[in-house]
Amino acid sequence: MRYNKLGRTDISVSALCLGSMTWGTQNTASEGHAQIDMALDHGINFIDTAEMYPVNPRSKETQGDTERVLGEWISQSGRRQDIVLATKICGKGYENVRNGAPISPTTIDLALEASLRSLQTDYIDLYQLHWPNRGSYMFRQNWHYDPSDQNSDEALDHMHDVLNHLEKCRLAGKIRHVGLSNETAWGTMRWLQIAAAHGLPRMVSVQNEYSLLCRHFDLDMAEVAHHEKVGLLSFSPLAAGLLTGKYSGDVIPDGSRRTYVADLGGRISESIWPAVDTYLDIAMTHNLNAAQMALAWAQSRPFMTSVIFGATTLEQLAIALGAADITLGPDILDDVATAYRQFPMPF
Repeated sequence: MRYNKLGRTDISVSALCLGSMTWGTQNTASEGHAQIDMALDHGINFIDTAEMYPVNPRSKETQGDTERVLGEWISQSGRRQDIVLATKICGKGYENVRNGAPISPTTIDLALEASLRSLQTDYIDLYQLHWPNRGSYMFRQNWHYDPSDQNSDEALDHMHDVLNHLEKCRLAGKIRHVGLSNETAWGTMRWLQIAAAHGLPRMVSVQNEYSLLCRHFDLDMAEVAHHEKVGLLSFSPLAAGLLTGKYSGDVIPDGSRRTYVADLGGRISESIWPAVDTYLDIAMTHNLNAAQMALAWAQSRPFMTSVIFGATTLEQLAIALGAADITLGPDILDDVATAYRQFPMPF
């Protein structure tokens, strides 16, 4: 397993990060615990969760169960010191958590205390803002994104207030570092500039979607990541399972994510299948497992800190873990580059 520094901190995180959003719905607590044990046995030290998890399906009744599953493992195993623990506070508009209230000093207190209780820990290593209050172009919003109704002064004042409060949480020992998620280049730079100007906590990472099929980060955000040392924690590196090949032919396997979300959050369209088939063919041509190729490619990107993946079975987890030490040769990377030019934005 390879390890990378988390931003400018002294924390090293595994190049693969265990995601958790199915624990409590598609996975039982015992299955989640087994995944953690197996991941740690293979060198993973980084686990990501969120107060809104689990998903697929989402409900008020199960909200927070994923953190509780992880908290049970921490309590029972006594291995809190062996993991770098990341969680997230919900952004504005998610009705299942605090009736959609936006991120603010008040909601940070409520969310953080609840997460600490659920996770059965005194501190969180990386506390992330799940999405900005002002909105962003993530989750297929890029097709009609219009930021012209955003108020710059309000957004900057909000950032200052939030960073001030996060500093209080840091000084209280409840969080070690802070990060962003579903954030843009403008937003990331403003968070960093305000922190620098006022001596407040510096964002150490950005958790955005990134895969062979979704490469928004390659442009402005890649430059920000390089110059500012704010690396990417990529989610959905397998494009919600599309890059494993299990949905080829537009099928919906029993118990899969498509059972609950048929369009995989807007990822399914007529244009997606030729792109998926091309990447599956590349893997087959080079005698690679398709999922492992996708994860190895994501790990190879110059701005990548850690690739967050999830599994619903130990068999899936074993395949993903097998990508840890794979290095893709120039011939494979050339084929990927050709495919990207052919299918730059399939969803």
